[in-house]
Amino acid sequence: MLLAFCLALILSLLITPLVIRFSLMVGAADKPNSRKVHAKVMPSAGGLAIFISFVAVYLIMTPYFPFEEYNQVAILAGAFVIVLFGLMDDIHEMKARTKLIGQIAAALIVVYWGGIQVEYINLPFGGQLDFGVLSIPITIIWIVGITNTINLIDGLDGLAAGVSSFALLAISGMALIMDDMFVAIIALIVTGSTLGFLKFNFFPAKVFMGDTGALFLGYIISVLSLLGFKNVTFISLVVPIIILGVPISDTFFAIIRRIVNKQPIAAPDKSHLHHCLLRIGFTHKQTVLLIYAIAASFGLAAFIFTMSTVWGAMLFIAVLILAIELFVESIGLVGHDYRPLLKFIASKSVKDRP
Repeated sequence: MLLAFCLALILSLLITPLVIRFSLMVGAADKPNSRKVHAKVMPSAGGLAIFISFVAVYLIMTPYFPFEEYNQVAILAGAFVIVLFGLMDDIHEMKARTKLIGQIAAALIVVYWGGIQVEYINLPFGGQLDFGVLSIPITIIWIVGITNTINLIDGLDGLAAGVSSFALLAISGMALIMDDMFVAIIALIVTGSTLGFLKFNFFPAKVFMGDTGALFLGYIISVLSLLGFKNVTFISLVVPIIILGVPISDTFFAIIRRIVNKQPIAAPDKSHLHHCLLRIGFTHKQTVLLIYAIAASFGLAAFIFTMSTVWGAMLFIAVLILAIELFVESIGLVGHDYRPLLKFIASKSVKDRP
């Protein structure tokens, strides 16, 4: 496992400069605009280095780790589809609908060819919730949803790469605890590939991962989380949601923000988590490091959650949701006027004064 991680890291370090040249050569460049924080044209297909490093190391290590219980070809095929659509978007910006078709196609490959789907969950207090005909749509929505959450947080140098690395490390650690070596090794290979790329992507970035990288990372994280927590208990369903707390909560509150402001849900804006932190005075690097810390905290929280009793897990979720809501209101993630909990606390404190 350590060898696989190191090989991916070294290969990514070597390949990324070549990918930077390739990106500029084919016209995959990100130009500044009103929604972006960079001020110059940047090569934007850097995620290709992550993908190539991952595939190369995976093929090298496969003979030593034969995992016949998984349809590995289907997982790789889905990854190729998602990377192809991401690369085409980085070269010639595609419509959101076209990108969505590519994401759904990749998800369908995993579901129908790979046989990966969530069919039911065991409820915490007994009984079983069978999804029936909804199992396939739910699985597809999970893959497409997580794929897009990683893409949405890719707004600052090194942000998506760092947050994805923390999520992958947490997934790998959980997989080791569950004795799922396939998920653990694949997650470590992708982590090594991402960290090698991060050297060139951290502030001030020399290259962006673009949709090529963000869609691939979102795809592989969504698939690994389905594989790694396939025992479908209530806790195993919640664990990947906690691990991916940063991108999921940012996306969730972006949807709430657009509904509150009566904007289309898919409308872009400059009010994501990193935008809010920049607005309240954090520097570019401080913002990224702070979000790294939050992502690491979510990963740690997932481990604590798995060690809790059922009632402890319920209490843990309630406290976590409360903490997220207070943080969201304090930085204005939904809007400056959206502060129901803070206003309630303030009103109570005023009433309690003698």
